Amino acid sequence: PPAGAAPSAPPLFVKPPREPVRDRKKVKNIKHDGDITLDEVIDVARKMRERSMARKLEGTVKEILGTARSLGCTINGETPADTLEMINDGDIVIPEN
Repeated sequence: PPAGAAPSAPPLFVKPPREPVRDRKKVKNIKHDGDITLDEVIDVARKMRERSMARKLEGTVKEILGTARSLGCTINGETPADTLEMINDGDIVIPEN
């Protein structure tokens, strides 16, 4: 990305599952089905905060969970949808910033 531009969410996500480096021209349709922690999701959300339209970090975390779902990642062994539901139910509390 150009200097000063924040990277988009997917590249920030592919780093936490610690995948091997690959030749993008030759290897296509990779499944990024790694398991990442909620702390890593919150960390990615903090990096994406300035580009997010959400008012709170919690909203940005929910956006990132949507990205995780499309990549096929799981969060602490749960599906991103289950994690999202736990946040909505108040079982998981996301810090203010």
